[in-house]
Amino acid sequence: MVAQRELTSYVGRAEEQAQVRRLLGEARLVTLTGPGGVGKTRLAYRVAGSVTRAFPDGVVVAGLAELRDGSMVTRTLADCLGLHDTAARTTRATLLAHLRDRRTLLVLDNCEHLADVCAELAGVLLRHCPDLVVLATSRCSLGVAGERIVPVAPLAVPPEDVRTVEEAIGYAAVRLFADRAAEVLPSFRLSEADVAPVVNLCRQLDGLPLAVELAAARIRVLSPGQIAERMGDSLALLTTGARSRPERHRSLRATIEWSHSLCTGDERVAWECCSVFAGAFDLSAAEDVCAVAGLDGFAVLDAVDGLVDKSVLLRVAGAAGARYRMLEALREFGHERLAATGSAEAVARRHRDHHARLLERADAEWFGPRREDWFTCLSERHADVRAALSWSLRDPEEAAVALRMASGVIEYWMARGAASEIREWLDRALAVVADDAPGRATAQARAALCAALHADLDAARHRLKLAEADGDAAALPYVHHVRAFVALIAVEPHALENAAEAVRLFRARGATREQLHPMFIQAVATAYRGDLAGARRLLEQMLQVCASATDQAYRSMALFGLGTVEIFFGGDLGVGERAMRHALEIDLRGPDVLSAAYRVDGLAWASAKREDWPAAARLFGTAATLWDRCGAEPDIAVSLAHRELLAATRDALGDARFEAAFAEGRALNPHDILAVAPPADQAPADHAVLPPLTRRETEIARLVATGLSNREIAVRLVIAQRTAETHLQHILNKLDLANRTQVAVWVNERLGARSGPR
Repeated sequence: MVAQRELTSYVGRAEEQAQVRRLLGEARLVTLTGPGGVGKTRLAYRVAGSVTRAFPDGVVVAGLAELRDGSMVTRTLADCLGLHDTAARTTRATLLAHLRDRRTLLVLDNCEHLADVCAELAGVLLRHCPDLVVLATSRCSLGVAGERIVPVAPLAVPPEDVRTVEEAIGYAAVRLFADRAAEVLPSFRLSEADVAPVVNLCRQLDGLPLAVELAAARIRVLSPGQIAERMGDSLALLTTGARSRPERHRSLRATIEWSHSLCTGDERVAWECCSVFAGAFDLSAAEDVCAVAGLDGFAVLDAVDGLVDKSVLLRVAGAAGARYRMLEALREFGHERLAATGSAEAVARRHRDHHARLLERADAEWFGPRREDWFTCLSERHADVRAALSWSLRDPEEAAVALRMASGVIEYWMARGAASEIREWLDRALAVVADDAPGRATAQARAALCAALHADLDAARHRLKLAEADGDAAALPYVHHVRAFVALIAVEPHALENAAEAVRLFRARGATREQLHPMFIQAVATAYRGDLAGARRLLEQMLQVCASATDQAYRSMALFGLGTVEIFFGGDLGVGERAMRHALEIDLRGPDVLSAAYRVDGLAWASAKREDWPAAARLFGTAATLWDRCGAEPDIAVSLAHRELLAATRDALGDARFEAAFAEGRALNPHDILAVAPPADQAPADHAVLPPLTRRETEIARLVATGLSNREIAVRLVIAQRTAETHLQHILNKLDLANRTQVAVWVNERLGARSGPR
């Protein structure tokens, strides 16, 4: 093998090595692709050194990085093989004659800038040399028939909350930094104090090996913390004077400029414009920002395709299709170039407008079957939503858009458990926009709602006063909504009146989604006044609205309301507990921790009402973990029921037994709760199906026989009334009966026959 002895340790890549070795046994051309500095060359050399036995005629490495003239590729390869020119034949003919009958592995390193020449030569060699295998490294694929492509990803980086040396060193990027730092400064040892800045540094560098190595080279004069602090100027900082490093690697800038020089004009424009994205983006977003530079949709598609092929962009899977991301170092370079063109502000504004429109669409379609799709969509773009908000807040004239963005689909932030974040964005926007900015009062009310959700009732009341002082009629239903919510959780008067007024105003505007939470508050407040029948009617209406829209999240809220009414206010405990469980089932399908915390707490109330005190304590413990995760306060968020039943549970068990059961519950996954069968008193005594009915139809037929109405059946089974009616019609059709009375007779006859002599 013609190669160099490794001068530094090799970190990670065990899985990639195994994959490449396997492919070399299956294919005749394997290309390692990835951005500059990701470690393609080291990986190729490492693999080549491990497969020498499989290639008895040798492993030959041809480094092409220093070539600028494509006509010299064949000559360079001949030189690596020790072949001499002869007058009798061309260099290519000499190569073919030498390799034709040999079992050889040829490594073509750094093909990207000569990709066409390398592809043509590799194709000829593979056609005429049946035992030849080629391993190439390139920032783009060669496009030769039969080529197997192995994308080389950056090294694994730890999550930002890693704080111990043992945890951090388990990630290859941190190990690489520590190894290289020790090579430069032998006394260096990764300490607990170094972990946070090194983790931060590796994350900023996206685990790019070259960047990590260049950062570690500064350890002689800078501490890890100082290096991390200066990452803002990383492209200027990360240089090295090491003469043993190839010229293209003497600085991160040189590595990136190397990639930049290989791009077409449109690709360079797309690189610069797409550097505005903080996270992954899709093609439509790229088209939006690149339009500033005059690129149309087809040009952007071609440019993105080229940037992916050159490993400037990394293709990542998205929920709705392909998305693309740029390593941070490449993004910084692109943004520098963009700033130099004078287009940075215009591109940033297009980026902001793109995400503002996205939020508006999400807000319009949030209530209904697309909620989860939109949640996923916004989650994938969360970093860019933040970037758009941040950019807008730099200028009072732009801040009005940020205010509108932050005031929109607030349920998204709630479902993320990010009430404090959206409250901060609202606060920042309110501090910048003009006093007469549209939507200011509504934003104050939205901020008040977030404050209430985090038990900051004084701040909520203050924000409500500011909202009212603006005198904006458009904000009035939002103000009534939050006033009702604050009154409910503080057990103060007028929750019912404010909620009812909010529902009325929202309904008059045709704002269906906006009236649902006030309707929930109205129902619970009605139950507080002893009107359980009225509360049930409101919650039934809410369930029907949700069923019509096929919205599951607000259905969960309505079920929680029903559970609260039945459990805490003296209704049917079995119905209430079943409603709570169904609500929890919905919530656990997604990431809505706040709602799940409510539901688990509600199940704890049910256990306490049943005087199953150990179960109640465990459930309170599980709920406590969820409250902690979403930053809410249970003694405010669920108010009286929580405080009273938690205290009753502690009194019944005593402090020691309560704390033991509570701690046990804290360790439980909320999914474990649903794995436990509900109490026996929730289910009918006889579960037997009555043919030809299904199990659900049997359940409904039995309830019909007891004299319950369709509405009462719907409440008992926690289903929509329309669903109950549909099931009943199916029963009548199957049994060829005309009315409910005949169903009751039929059920009683069947049950009588089952209980009679056998």
